[in-house]
Amino acid sequence: MKSVQVYDKPMCCATGVCGPQVDPVLPQFAADLDWLRSQGVPVERFNLAQQPMAFIENPLIHGLLSTQGTDCLPVILMDGEIASQAEYPSRDRLGAWANAGAGAGRSSSSLSMVADDSNSCDQPGCCE
Repeated sequence: MKSVQVYDKPMCCATGVCGPQVDPVLPQFAADLDWLRSQGVPVERFNLAQQPMAFIENPLIHGLLSTQGTDCLPVILMDGEIASQAEYPSRDRLGAWANAGAGAGRSSSSLSMVADDSNSCDQPGCCE
């Protein structure tokens, strides 16, 4: 079984599911990561706004950010190799990559992110 590392865009909290404008992809992806953990897959998730050193200390991620900027995020690594970038993969894809079994019937497509140029941390009450 493989290990999974997720390098997210800057968000106001670890999962991005707080604040008034939650991208519906984020709670689903968080649930998918919880499912992977329940299958015994080690999962680490890093948020650029809260854990910038994780992005600097990983040469692969640092290189992507240096050449592509944050447009490459989120980046999903499986055993240290890029499995996906600029999208959140579905549960089925995560499970297949991690050899974690069936994805409980979810489609194998990517989860589309909602375009949002605002910073939800500017909203009153966010992440307090």
